[in-house]
Amino acid sequence: MLLISLSGFLTACNDSKDSNSASETIQPVPFNPVEASIADVHQSIQTKGATCVQIMQSYLDRIQAYDKQGPTLNSIISVNPTALKDAKDLDDYYASTGKLKGALHCVTVLPKDNIDAINMANTAGSKALIDNFPQDDAYIIKNIKDHGGIILGKANLYEFAFGFGGSSSHKNGGQTKNAYDLSKGPGGSSAGTGAAINASLALIGIGTDTGGSIRIPSSLQGLVGLRPSLRLVSQDGIIPLAPTQDTAGPMCRKAVDCAILMDSMTGFDHSASSNQRNDFDRLAPLLSTESEYKTLFSVPTSYVPTADNNLQGKRIGLVRALYAQPNNAGVFTEDGQLINQAMDQAVAKLTAAGAIVEEVTIDDLSTILSTYSSLSSYEFKISLTDYLKTTRSIFQSYTDLQNSGLMISSFNNYDRDSSAQSFIEGYHLNTVVRAPHVRGSLNKALDHTDATGQLTGTSYDALAYPTMHALAPNLGRSPSAGTNNRLSPFSGFPALSMPAAQVVASTSQYPMNVNIEFIAREFDEPTLFKIATAFEQINPVRQTPVHTPAL
Repeated sequence: MLLISLSGFLTACNDSKDSNSASETIQPVPFNPVEASIADVHQSIQTKGATCVQIMQSYLDRIQAYDKQGPTLNSIISVNPTALKDAKDLDDYYASTGKLKGALHCVTVLPKDNIDAINMANTAGSKALIDNFPQDDAYIIKNIKDHGGIILGKANLYEFAFGFGGSSSHKNGGQTKNAYDLSKGPGGSSAGTGAAINASLALIGIGTDTGGSIRIPSSLQGLVGLRPSLRLVSQDGIIPLAPTQDTAGPMCRKAVDCAILMDSMTGFDHSASSNQRNDFDRLAPLLSTESEYKTLFSVPTSYVPTADNNLQGKRIGLVRALYAQPNNAGVFTEDGQLINQAMDQAVAKLTAAGAIVEEVTIDDLSTILSTYSSLSSYEFKISLTDYLKTTRSIFQSYTDLQNSGLMISSFNNYDRDSSAQSFIEGYHLNTVVRAPHVRGSLNKALDHTDATGQLTGTSYDALAYPTMHALAPNLGRSPSAGTNNRLSPFSGFPALSMPAAQVVASTSQYPMNVNIEFIAREFDEPTLFKIATAFEQINPVRQTPVHTPAL
């Protein structure tokens, strides 16, 4: 268990001199949850500006004021009934030891409601699963608690994570709103996580991403969202959509907070449902030891970059082919124009800060984005049944739910015959054929090599492109996401989406967010966090929603 001393933390953060110095008096720093960081939480606790109970209560007050009242964001399905007790336990721990329990001490974490967390039902946003109370925590939730994090509640989502909208049939769910503009959609499927973190109803959140469900709401809600490398984060205790593509990942207002959360989300899990395999092949054996996990997945001591991190010399390949494109008449949409302008502004800032940005091409890009498809229609039916069999739900299979009369209409789209020739051929195409094709094309672009593997220039640290081709849609509509979101799940490579600019469109009276996305080599999350934390420093464009001010 990680222990952080008071003097060590303050020294490391350069916020104060050694707390043991008799000549220094530490002034209490009150806690304000709006736009707060993990460092802010710890500073308030360590200077006696606030207790963990007080910090927790400040978030509960905001949920009460803004989620079901006022702007009614509808971002949270359930609140942890032991949240205040958990906070009191951490206060007692700190009082008796003088130390923080871990890097997430008293940090409020809001996972999507498709991740098992005890004391709360895991519903996937469905009214059919309101009694699905897990017997234990998902692996990543256990890790977060071990590092001092408090699970604040469970976030709303597009039901069963089926798409990029933001509505659920759960009685406490409904349609999630965009915290920037209440008449706009939040993006999904991690809609509630995105809206709640944007509105500072929790400090950090966890989404899941099968095709874009972390990065799309992050783009529409002005957040940093990481889709980690496949296999890095255990899938234990997560209601699946397509296990061969699924992963959980952090969603935060600050890049460094996502890096801190990743330190707690990663780790070797020996369970059969971890999906931590020794090869990218979906049928490869599971890893057997922690040493094997750390070595094969290049797990660093920490994902948090050093304090002297900057963009000088970072090499970024700009994929201009992934910019918004005009229609057949050569006309751009207003959204497309604004997004392309935001990208060009971001590139100019990266270059001014010392990064080397060069335009690159990805071999077979149009074929990759048009030929292959998500595995959700192939894997959901059987993987959901596998999950349900581990629960105490009265529904023990996909068929049970289908026959319940409680499912949304799109649920039936996943009732496919796995013995049909079209199913077999499609599954082969999107597993055996797709992976080496997409991974090879991305590696070639990153490595700057030709068809024979010979270097044609200096390699790149990451590739960059806009996360989406459209701004937030009207409430109730799914966003026009485009296809850029497919590169990461199709390859298993990590992708980080973060704010590039705030733009003003004729369709909204409020500025709306545009995100840039960086994709790196498999298991090279450290490089993504180095780029993100440095870029955030020189491009602090994130804005606080006007609808959810300080109480």
